[in-house]
Amino acid sequence: MPPTGDKPSQSMTYADAGVDIDAGNALVTAIKPLAKATSRAGADVDLGGFGGLFDLKRAGFRDPILVAANDGVGTKLKIAIESGAHSTIGIDLVAMCVNDLVVQGAEPLFFLDYLAVGKLDVAVAREVVAGIADGCRQAGAALIGGETAEMPGMYRGGDYDLAGFAVGAVERGEILPRNDIAVGDVLIGLKSSGVHSNGYSLVRKLVERSGLDWAAPAPFSAGQTLGEALLTPTRIYVKPLLAAIRATGGSGPAGAIKALSHITGGGLSENLPRVMAGDVAARIDLSAIQAPSVFGWLAETGRLDPRELLRTFNCGIGMVVVVSRDRSAEVLAALKSAGEDPVVIGDVIPPTGEKSDAKGKGEAWAVKYDGALALA
Repeated sequence: MPPTGDKPSQSMTYADAGVDIDAGNALVTAIKPLAKATSRAGADVDLGGFGGLFDLKRAGFRDPILVAANDGVGTKLKIAIESGAHSTIGIDLVAMCVNDLVVQGAEPLFFLDYLAVGKLDVAVAREVVAGIADGCRQAGAALIGGETAEMPGMYRGGDYDLAGFAVGAVERGEILPRNDIAVGDVLIGLKSSGVHSNGYSLVRKLVERSGLDWAAPAPFSAGQTLGEALLTPTRIYVKPLLAAIRATGGSGPAGAIKALSHITGGGLSENLPRVMAGDVAARIDLSAIQAPSVFGWLAETGRLDPRELLRTFNCGIGMVVVVSRDRSAEVLAALKSAGEDPVVIGDVIPPTGEKSDAKGKGEAWAVKYDGALALA
């Protein structure tokens, strides 16, 4: 046995080791009303149990398939931590999960979060969870539980990490993408709010190169600091997409929408091939896309090659909708009615002759780009 040394003069507590149980209890009390505000059919939120409950029957499903997704927000967290702005990072966390559910035709039902800290600051944690609750309301999902872990020695100072877990449901036979995507189908883009939550390791390197700090005026966004502009939250597309799906015949064989693609890490180059079933490829008319000004600044600061920009960032399109040409006007109208500003950005074409390197889709065809991306 290792030597124990002198016996301690007094007993130790968990708080002596750096974990404050009282602070954890105070946080649960502080966030209960935030979670309660996200209640929906099927979930009567009451934090504090060992697990969250959800009633699928009350949610109105007949023969549902459950769809699950989990994600984080990457090194965008570093900007929130270093700039002391924590109110929107939770929206990003929800968005990255629920946008992955809706692309399969699923309605998000509930969400759980995991927050890991070195030292629990109840005010900061409450601000983060308030953002998560805001994201859940935007997505129509209930925040039914989560976990806060105080782990001294694992994280420095005010550092923390986030992970999110979302579960949704779709009726059997209505799962997207469909297998009838064909040459001539139209690609409709839904605009992003900016960088969203991917590529921030490169973003932070470029900010370092620029010599600016987070409190400096953003060169690409008047009236905002650089930190505020880069923390613009990821858009949540759930409600407008579900509204458009329902207005155009559902996501089954009779529906107008054949596939959806959430444009995250890898950009259009890697995410579109993931939904292109069959011997088809995507053609994108870059001149149809007006990229937010942040991308022009990033490209100029880093002297980024256009291909590098396109395979790292969303470049202004956060979601792509695949529809048959004869029903594209119907879908465009439905999206506009749901509050979107959709734009036709391309079409489905025969194989390009070049294989895509998208993860898990080694046999998919590469995206073909025409024109040049408009960078402000």
